[in-house]
This record gives sequence, structure tokens and C-alpha cells, in this order.
Amino acid sequence: MLKAHYFFALSLSQETKHLIHKWTEPMMDEGSFQRWVHPQDYHITLAFLGSADELQPVIHKVEALDCPSFSLTLDHYGTFGKSDSPRILWMGIQPSEILQRVRESVYGACEEAGFPLDKRPFSPHITVGRKWNRDVPITSGWLNSFQPTDTHSFTAGEIVLYQTHLDRLPKYEAIYTKPLHAN
Repeated sequence: MLKAHYFFALSLSQETKHLIHKWTEPMMDEGSFQRWVHPQDYHITLAFLGSADELQPVIHKVEALDCPSFSLTLDHYGTFGKSDSPRILWMGIQPSEILQRVRESVYGACEEAGFPLDKRPFSPHITVGRKWNRDVPITSGWLNSFQPTDTHSFTAGEIVLYQTHLDRLPKYEAIYTKPLHAN
């Protein structure tokens, strides 16, 4: 049996998940990526913990954080990985200072609890697809043809600790939720 992995993330409203899925469906219909993230699994990762034997210390530290709810706006599709055959398709978030501060607070709490975390710069995004699945290289023109023409803003209202279940869909189970307080 695979060992469970855990991560802290901002959850998304059902409306936001539905809209991202609607915008992504044309790419799904043409099979451009091998795997698509289940819409219920859309989120913005703040800190990936990996496997863990004891979660109470980190939950206690995150619970003690004083974080307000805040507004975010979906931005555009982008990719990670090789430019011609990306491994990740994502929906971006417009730059947000408060998102950066909340992420730094959660990240710091996880480090204080003893978790070794990824040191790459924070690049807020919502993963929607994995592994380019076409015989021709991806192009910016192809990706631009799917960019949303509308904007969508939503309120980030909770930090969630998710457990990963690789053997089911949706894959992520919320095991702890910290509501963010209203401004």
C-alpha cells in the first residue's frame, strides 16, 4: 500500500471549480493531456508535506496563524516542464501580496513543525492537466486559443490540509480546515 501524502492548500469555491472545468473542457475534449485533474481536486498548494507520521504539531501551528480571507482572480493558462511537451497545465492567479503572505505563514509553520519543504519559489497556480499527449509540440498559439476571455474573482476563505488517495477520484480528502476570518 502506498503511503499517504499531505499538503496544505487554499480551497476553491464550487463556482470557481465549475468555471475552471468549463474553461478546460475544450482541451479535454481533444485529449491534449494524458490526465485531467478532477474538478473537486482543484486547489492552490501552499506547502507540500509529503508523508507524515504525526500531523497534530503542524495542525496546531497552522491553527494559531492569524490570516484574513481575501480575494483572488483567475488569470490565464500556463505550463510547467519542457516548452514543447509540458508535464503540467495550470490556471494561474493574478499576483496577490496577501496570498504571498498567507503562503509564507503556512510554509513557516510547516518548517517550524519539522517538515522539509520544497525550496523553489512560490508560483501560485491550479493544476488542471498532466503530461502533454499529442504527437506535435505544444505551441503558444495553441494554448492562447484556449485562454479565458472573461475574468473570475473568488474569496479564499479557508486553508485545508489534504490527504492524497491515489486509488480513487477525487484524490484529495480534506482532513483539517482552518477558516480564514473576514476582514
